[in-house]
Amino acid sequence: MTYHADPGTTVGHVHLKVADLDRAIDFYQRVLGFDLMQRYGSQAAFLSAGGYHHHLGLNTWESRGGPRPARNMTGLYHTAFLYPTRAALGRAVSRVVEEGVEITGWADHGVSLAVYFDDMDGNGVELYWDKPREDWPWAENGQLAMSNARFDLAALMAEGQDG
Repeated sequence: MTYHADPGTTVGHVHLKVADLDRAIDFYQRVLGFDLMQRYGSQAAFLSAGGYHHHLGLNTWESRGGPRPARNMTGLYHTAFLYPTRAALGRAVSRVVEEGVEITGWADHGVSLAVYFDDMDGNGVELYWDKPREDWPWAENGQLAMSNARFDLAALMAEGQDG
């Protein structure tokens, strides 16, 4: 018998190893606007959006001063932050670009619009907005028919400025 996770299950937070805690805190506060909820000296910090206890943990317990991991290594591919509206995503992406962060990719996945970049430690970051569930593409076999198409990134950012 196949076990199925409770449908109310969500990803509560992600915890990243970083080389420099102050630099990582600065990046996630300045670029993404997360609030510092708690800090444990020079070793760990917890940040959030909207006052949650933490969406993001950062620590240097095993990684202080460490090098960026090579692209061909196993590990976390990216952390994804879900935005409630297209306009909110557009505003967030505009902020990333204004801060001089290089966008490494963007895609319309059929179910969502997603924008990708790296933090200062080489950890992949995705900002995305889910399309309404009734608009998701489904294949005849009942599986999602997700895609990887380009979309107009400038238009998304402009929509964020209007909203």
